[in-house]
Amino acid sequence: MAIRVQLDRVLLERRMSLTELSDRVGVTIANLSILKTGKARAVRFSTLDALCRELECQPGDLMTFEPGPGDGGSEED
Repeated sequence: MAIRVQLDRVLLERRMSLTELSDRVGVTIANLSILKTGKARAVRFSTLDALCRELECQPGDLMTFEPGPGDGGSEED
């Protein structure tokens, strides 16, 4: 998948632990860990909204698009 989650970087910049973020947004540590490690296949807009609110950031600060093999962007993909 070409979408990369950079939650760990944002947490480090904010000097916030995953546990503290979990308490603030009401999402389990396990689910945040899945998101942080890039194993999540989807994220709810309500979760993204809560993360951005508590981390005082934009969605683009949490996620980036990094094309890889097969992600050339052709219309046939």
